[in-house]
Amino acid sequence: MHILFVVPGWPKGSFWDVLFFKFPPLAMATLAGLTPDEHTISYVDESIAPLDESITPDLVVISAMTPLAPRGYEIAAIFRARGIQVIMGGIHASNMPDEAARHVDSVVIGEADEIWGNILEDAENNRLKPTYRQDEYTRMEIIPTANRTIYPKKKYFFENMIQTTRGCPYKCEFCTVTSFFGGTYRPRPVARVIDEVRSLSRQAGYIFFVDDNLVAHKAHTNALLDELKNYRLRWVCQAPITIAKNADMLRKMMEAGCHGIFIGFESLNSKNIEVMGKKQNTVSFYEEAIRRIHDMGIGVYGSFVFGYDHDSPAVFDQYLEFANRTGIDGAFLPVLTPFPGTRIHKRLAEEGRILSHDWRLYDMATVVYQPKGMSVRELQEGFWQVNKGFYSLSSSLRRLFRPSSLKRRSNIIFMPMNFGHVPAIRKAHKRFKQLSAKLPCGPL
Repeated sequence: MHILFVVPGWPKGSFWDVLFFKFPPLAMATLAGLTPDEHTISYVDESIAPLDESITPDLVVISAMTPLAPRGYEIAAIFRARGIQVIMGGIHASNMPDEAARHVDSVVIGEADEIWGNILEDAENNRLKPTYRQDEYTRMEIIPTANRTIYPKKKYFFENMIQTTRGCPYKCEFCTVTSFFGGTYRPRPVARVIDEVRSLSRQAGYIFFVDDNLVAHKAHTNALLDELKNYRLRWVCQAPITIAKNADMLRKMMEAGCHGIFIGFESLNSKNIEVMGKKQNTVSFYEEAIRRIHDMGIGVYGSFVFGYDHDSPAVFDQYLEFANRTGIDGAFLPVLTPFPGTRIHKRLAEEGRILSHDWRLYDMATVVYQPKGMSVRELQEGFWQVNKGFYSLSSSLRRLFRPSSLKRRSNIIFMPMNFGHVPAIRKAHKRFKQLSAKLPCGPL
């Protein structure tokens, strides 16, 4: 059977389409690793290559985030019109299975590692069920080494993505991880992780450990770090701000090759932190935490969400001043987006504050709800102000070329990322203004 894996693309000129740094979806390579050898696999990610709509696979497998779901439905229609079976899974289909079922032959809800073989057998015999759902969460010991041979060569910024755990012990209001993994946190056997590290074709290159929280299970993390330091690796990961309180683990991360940590700071306002349910964050500790991590030569990539209930128009200048003062190395600066399946979507819907259910607008760059502390227009303009301000040439030079910053080994990744974002974000803003007449904020 010929199986075509498809990742729908972002609209041309959109915020994410113009960014040079593309990341592959690990889920597709994991499913490819679970696929028996007798099947033929093809792979298309529309963010890096166009889809040839004339090809004739036996089965099309689509995985899409919420803003890409409408394009996923379009792709499904193209192939179903020719009698080709289509399956859809991922975050959006799992949270909106009834919607997805109107567009595809079968919807996979949640994880599929342990039932993937059964799904393929049903597809091969033309007996796909309308929905599939595992009885239990995936046993981490059965997750295979991802089949990265499906990725086009030299098209992604990071190809070496590895998962050592699934889920997150925290339950932040805006996060889709909890809805997908049910609040579980499951470590993968360290030996299986190291086997995957050894399998990488470019061991000297960077590894991105994509866990939503690499350090929640201390014994597992320590065992993993003890193994990783036996290899000459350079890697980045995600961890909560509390990692800065554990000097021993932070040092072990540095010794094992950690170059950068993605941290969800989310807000400079403690009232927002309380509403989010992000109890592990203490705003007064932010600057000290960044300093401690920097002292280890590790870069900090921070996430800050704009538009929560206690934000006012002043938040954008406040953030830029904070970023320049602390020398934070990189940042993800989205507008609050109430994705379906999250508690924030339920709350805003109950309050009558959702302005659009056009999923294409749920791109973390477009305001789709009514904020409390500012107008829709103020939040939308502030989003572009803070992104263009942070990823400006002057800001990048100020943050990355101070004497203390130049000593950090993490510059090998953060300098290209910052300077690559400078023209990309300006290009995306120009495109956004051209299309803004049809958006909730109106013309910009």
